[in-house]
Amino acid sequence: MDTVSKKLSLMLWSLNLVLLFSQVFGSESRDIDPNGYVVYCPCMGRFGNQGDHFLGALSFAHGLDRTLILPPWNEYHVQRHGQAVQIPFDKYFKVDPLREYHRVITMGTFMEELAPSLWPEGKRTGLCYYFRDGKDCKMKEGNPFGPFWDNYDIDFNKFAEYSPLSYNTHTPGVRGMWEKKFPVSEYPVIALSGAPAGFPVTRENRELHRYLHWSEKIEQQADKFIEDNLSEGPFVGVHMRQGSDWINACRHVNSTKQLFASPQCLGYQNEFGDLTDDLCNPSFDLVKEQIRAVVKKIKAKGVFIASDVEPDIKALKKFLPSKVKVVQHKPSNPHVDLAILAKSDHYICNCISSFSAFAKRERDAAGKPSSFWGFGEDYEKIKKKQSKKSPDEL
Repeated sequence: MDTVSKKLSLMLWSLNLVLLFSQVFGSESRDIDPNGYVVYCPCMGRFGNQGDHFLGALSFAHGLDRTLILPPWNEYHVQRHGQAVQIPFDKYFKVDPLREYHRVITMGTFMEELAPSLWPEGKRTGLCYYFRDGKDCKMKEGNPFGPFWDNYDIDFNKFAEYSPLSYNTHTPGVRGMWEKKFPVSEYPVIALSGAPAGFPVTRENRELHRYLHWSEKIEQQADKFIEDNLSEGPFVGVHMRQGSDWINACRHVNSTKQLFASPQCLGYQNEFGDLTDDLCNPSFDLVKEQIRAVVKKIKAKGVFIASDVEPDIKALKKFLPSKVKVVQHKPSNPHVDLAILAKSDHYICNCISSFSAFAKRERDAAGKPSSFWGFGEDYEKIKKKQSKKSPDEL
């Protein structure tokens, strides 16, 4: 064989080798993160709680310098009798803005394109803080744990405890302890039974909400609703919690320092106040007074209400100037509601509610004004005014 033929043969062999590697490892092989991945089940609470935990998990992965696998949201639909349903992360939020802060990948993409070679069946270890029974994390026991992992056909063949490691991986030394206990060579994926985060979201991690951007579909629905119903001028966004489960939760305000998302107005050390009934479950009279005060202050032309039960809109309309519209988004869509609330000219919300807190953080990131039921300047003025009235007037 002459020299030219040998060179040609070598080139063809090299090309075939490249094609073979591409077929075996896939086109994503060059994108595998050598520092590893973090995945967790967002298994505590509904959307508001999961949102708090997501920000903590994003910070956790950033501190470890591992890519965060974006989990689907767990939802509980009536037609499924409370069985958790997994909604892809990117149905509600854009992925690219998160990458301005840290490396992320959707769980669907990871399981389809990277897991078969990086995290194959039979080599999956589940991590929990403490074993629950012998040497088992019970990763898939109960709802939503079982449905969450089953959604991606994930089973675990081994388990490990990570106690007493901290979630605050930005603290000096903490990352090293995680790396020592769970080296990437043995644990390419740190798979956690729950979110690596506390609740409510910490003061430091609240700032990360600026990387959470609603999907185009959610944004378009919110903008369309505002254009069709609230385009005549400034509008007030209102979130109310009045359901029976919420009323029951509010009975704890006199026996605890903090409740759910209350640090967002009271401060993490109660430096701005204490829990009260008005803060958690304000009367409808107080709600009307606070809405009217803000409507007057910003010269609002409309009020948008998001609520867990049907509010008395007729009574509210009678309490406001006749030209002020009062509207709801129907049928109710909690994510579109949140996007509308975030776009309002002023937002009044429940300090205790993690759902309220979600829109409040988005507004804080955008520098928009917000206030709380039973708290702040408007509330104090209303209480002072009421204290001057006679018993008959009240």
